[in-house]
Amino acid sequence: MGSFSLVHWLVFGGIAILVLGGGRFSNMMGDVAKGIKQFKKGMAEEDEAPRAPTRIDAKPADPVLDRDGNRVRDGEI
Repeated sequence: MGSFSLVHWLVFGGIAILVLGGGRFSNMMGDVAKGIKQFKKGMAEEDEAPRAPTRIDAKPADPVLDRDGNRVRDGEI
């Protein structure tokens, strides 16, 4: 009783086409198909391989301070 059979879905689809009109329903289904194609295309594209950081990308080290607060070395790599 809780589930719909194929006949129920066909009747529902026929009523939807009558209410929305054939052209509007067709356009809506075309948009759904385009969305599915774009999704498949996006899933098929390979992601870029991660690249090793270069000297420009690397974050400079923080300066090291001794116990008195004097700089021991600079933060250059």
